[in-house]
Amino acid sequence: MVLPEFPWDRLAPYTAVARAHPDGLVDLSKGTPVDPTPAVVQEALRAAADAPGYPQTAGTPALRAAICAWLARRLGVTGLDPVAVLPTVGTKELIGLLPTLLGIGPGDRVVHPELAYPTYDIGIRLAGAEPARSDGLTALGPARVALVWVNSPANPTGQVLPVEHLRKVVAWAREHGAIVASDECYIEFGWSEAPVSVLHPDVCDGSHDGLLAVHSLSKRSNLAGYRAGFVAGDPVLVRRLLAVRRHAGLIVPAPVQAAMTAALGDDAHVGVQRERYAARRTALIAALPSYGLRIDHSTAGLYLWATAGEDCWATVARLAELGVLVAPGEFYGPRGRQHVRVSLTAADERIAAAVARLTP
Repeated sequence: MVLPEFPWDRLAPYTAVARAHPDGLVDLSKGTPVDPTPAVVQEALRAAADAPGYPQTAGTPALRAAICAWLARRLGVTGLDPVAVLPTVGTKELIGLLPTLLGIGPGDRVVHPELAYPTYDIGIRLAGAEPARSDGLTALGPARVALVWVNSPANPTGQVLPVEHLRKVVAWAREHGAIVASDECYIEFGWSEAPVSVLHPDVCDGSHDGLLAVHSLSKRSNLAGYRAGFVAGDPVLVRRLLAVRRHAGLIVPAPVQAAMTAALGDDAHVGVQRERYAARRTALIAALPSYGLRIDHSTAGLYLWATAGEDCWATVARLAELGVLVAPGEFYGPRGRQHVRVSLTAADERIAAAVARLTP
C-alpha cells in the first residue's frame, strides 16, 4: 500500500527559514503541548511504576469508573456502564485503526468531514475502505456507508457542531445502519460556544446504540507523551473493539492507566490549562488581523483558522520569514487551500514573540 507523504514533512523548507530568524523559531504548526504535566498525574505514574505484570486491556476498574464519572460530571453523559469504555494508546492510533478494528474494509464507505485531521483518511485507506469527504450526508445518496466520523470542536477549524446537527447525523446513521464515531478531543476547550458530546442525551435521546466517542488526555492534561486516550459508547461496539485489541496486544501500560485515573479525577489542573490557552488565544486573535489575516470559526479548540485570501503556502512562506511557522490548510483538505492553522500550543514567551512580529 502506498500512503501519501507525511504532511508535516513538507514544511521542512519553511521550518528552516523560520528557524533562521534572529529571535528564533515560533512553532505554531503543531498541536504539541508544551506546558508541564500536572503534579497529581506525575505522582500517580511514579506510584504505579512497579508494574511487573501485564496490564488489563479493558482498563482497571478504577480507570473505567473514572472515565464514566468524568463523562457524567463534565459532559452530562448519563447511563454509561463501565463495560462501555476502553482505554487506548492515545487517540491517533484508535482513529487510524478504528475502521480495521470494526471489520470495515473493501466495499465499505467511510465518511469524514470535508476539512479534517488527515488520520481519518489514512485509517480508512489502511482498512481498504473508500473515504468520502462530506459535511452533508444526504448528498451521499444510496451509497453504503459503514462509519461516519464527526469532529467537534473541529481540527483544524475550531468549529462547534450544534446539538441539532449532531442529532441529524445520528438519525441518518441509524436509518442507514452506519456507526457514528465522534472525535471529541478538544471538548473541554469551548470559548464562545459550548461543545456537546454525541453521547449526551440531548443528541442521542439516551441511547448509545451505534455511537462511539473518542477522547484524549493529551491536550487537557498535557499527556501527549503518555499516549493516553479512551473510547466510550455502545457497549456492543466497545466489546468488539476490546476483543480485537486483546488479540493484537493493544494495551495501555499499567502506570499510564493509573496516571489517567488521577488526571480524570482532577478538574483543577484543566482549569489552569484553560486559562493558559485563553490568554494565548486572546493575544493571537488581536495580532493576526494586524498582519492581514481574517480568523474564521475558531470558537473552540486549540487552533485559529486564518486566511489572507491567498494560497495557503504563500501565507506559510510570508510567516516563515517572520520566524513564525504555521500549518497550511491544504493539509486538511482541498477546501482549506486559502487558510492556515495557527496553534495555541506554544509557550507564553514564544506566543509573545509571535505577537510582536505580527504587530506593526
